[in-house]
Amino acid sequence: MQTLLAVGLIFVLGAFMKWLCQKIKLLNVVGYLMLGLIIGPEVLGIIDYNFIKESYIITDMSLALISVLVGANLKYSMIKEFWKQIAFVSIFEALFTFFFISISFYILFDFLDLDFAGDQRLTISLIFGGLATATAPATVLAIIHELKAKGKFSSFLLGVVAFDNAIALILFSFVIIFTSTLVGSAEFSVMTLFEVFSTIILSMLIGILGAISSELIDKIFKKNNSVKTTSTIGMIFIVYSTSLQLQLEPLLASLIMGAVMTNISSKFHLVKEEFDHHLKDIIFMLFFAISAMHLNLSFLVSMPFIIIVYVVFRIIGKVSGVWVGGKLTRADKNIQKYLGVALFPQAGIAIGLALSLQTEPGFESIAPIVLNVIIATTMVHEFIGPLLTKFVLHKSGECDKADCKNANLNI
Repeated sequence: MQTLLAVGLIFVLGAFMKWLCQKIKLLNVVGYLMLGLIIGPEVLGIIDYNFIKESYIITDMSLALISVLVGANLKYSMIKEFWKQIAFVSIFEALFTFFFISISFYILFDFLDLDFAGDQRLTISLIFGGLATATAPATVLAIIHELKAKGKFSSFLLGVVAFDNAIALILFSFVIIFTSTLVGSAEFSVMTLFEVFSTIILSMLIGILGAISSELIDKIFKKNNSVKTTSTIGMIFIVYSTSLQLQLEPLLASLIMGAVMTNISSKFHLVKEEFDHHLKDIIFMLFFAISAMHLNLSFLVSMPFIIIVYVVFRIIGKVSGVWVGGKLTRADKNIQKYLGVALFPQAGIAIGLALSLQTEPGFESIAPIVLNVIIATTMVHEFIGPLLTKFVLHKSGECDKADCKNANLNI
């Protein structure tokens, strides 16, 4: 099918799906995933595999913008009073989740019906552990806005989500470099570790330079906000593609760019508003619909246990990690008790990392399984996650009871 025709179909059918989601109070993200699955090769076959192979530029554009918005939540003026607590809680929560998932997959490997040799046991366990640390920033942000939640808990939650995804990107980079030695495509050494650190540092540097360059360019346009938005988006794409070309970490570079821009630019919030009003629906619709087209239904039907293990042990890791980190840093009781539950949603960043694995040499047999599990569990996380986040925002006292009851929770 012609690429432009496929995109047009996604837009038209996506508009109907969004309308339906608003009627039944379902997250748009879930609706877009269901749409992609239905019109994709696995169900109706309206859109074929050729389009999926050619759509990488759309997913790259989407991931670049999503990553920048994640980093934009790390605004120092919002988290300066408790940034140390946020950092420590995020580290504990990410590491606990990583170890809970990795260990559970390693121990239960023989019961997960995975058709792989035993020597791939550690590789698969570590990859799923690295992916599990990420949280869906767009879902959490949309729920906070919808419920009009304000206060320390909400700010703390947004800060943890941003730190959490930065840690996920760095941790996943380490996992890929290390597991590449297990699948035989490299040899592990001190130089391997140096390569990981240099990749992370250079990715961050490109993000910082991109943010500074974007701010300098924006000064030329002064009060022309629409032109500023155009140039900023252009610079985001340049940063992402440059990192990709240099074989660095484009998601991390984009996240750092967002974090720097939100702190050095007094007008960056206008760019975010432009994105929210005009681009967000288009980007999310394309990204999640195309992502769902990678799903293999026969795999999902044959291996439900792996999805259950991933979802259950991921939330256990999130909740226990936040509780331990909160105890050690003497965070508020509400943060210790409820923040981990609010981190249940998982979507864009995790799917993006799973998609990036498809092009990694040596992971050809593992990558499709990983992507299928992540997309399937995303549907579970996005069905249940908003309800849990809504619940804990109410329990924290930052959500008015009427707002909690009437919230539509559409993204």
